[in-house]
Amino acid sequence: MSPFTIPPAVDYAAVFLFGMTGALAATRRGHDVIGLVVLAFAAGAGGGFLRDGLILQNGPPAVLLDGGYAVSLVAACAVTWVFHARVERFAKPFLVLDALGVAAYGVVGASKALVAGLSPAACVFTGVVNAVGGGMIRDVLVREEPLMLKPGQFYAVASAAGVAAFVLMVTAMHAPVEAAAAVGMAVTLMVRLLSIRLNWTTRPVRRPDDA
Repeated sequence: MSPFTIPPAVDYAAVFLFGMTGALAATRRGHDVIGLVVLAFAAGAGGGFLRDGLILQNGPPAVLLDGGYAVSLVAACAVTWVFHARVERFAKPFLVLDALGVAAYGVVGASKALVAGLSPAACVFTGVVNAVGGGMIRDVLVREEPLMLKPGQFYAVASAAGVAAFVLMVTAMHAPVEAAAAVGMAVTLMVRLLSIRLNWTTRPVRRPDDA
C-alpha cells in the first residue's frame, strides 16, 4: 500500500493557513518577530513534527526535507505581520479552510501510519495528532489550555471520526486508498462544519458526586 498524499500546492496552502493561526496568536499578544516566527512554525509544522519525529520515527520530518514548507511558513509570517488587522476580519472563511486542512492532514497521517505497520487504533491516533498537533503546540507556547482539551465545538472529535472512517475502510473493507481518503475527509469536514453551523459542542466530564 502506498500512503495517501495531497497535491503539493494544497499541502503548502494548508501549512500557510495553519502558520497564519500561529502568527495571529503572536500579533494578538504583542510578541516580537521571533515569537511570530516560532508560533507560525509551531502551528504550521507541529503536527508533522509530532507524526514523523515522535510517532513514526522514519527519518527527518517532511517539513525539513522540502523547502516549500519553509517558504509557506515565511509567507504566513509576512502576510500576517503586514496585514494582521485585515486578516482578523476573515475569521469565518478561515474556519472553513481550517476544517479542510484538518480533514486532509488527518487522513495523510493515518495513511503513513498504516504503511509503517501500526495498529488501526494507533493509526487513528497518529492521524488526529497530525491534524491538530500544531494547534496544541501553539496553545501550549502561549500558555493557554489547548483548544482540543476544552469543551467546545467538535474539532479533534471531527478529525477522529473522519480518520476512523478512513482506517476502517482500508483495513476492514479493503477499499482503495483514494476512495477511503475521500470518505474520511468528507466525514471530518461534514462533522466539523455542522458543529460550527449547529453549535454542536462537547460537554465537561463531571464527577459522580457533582451530579
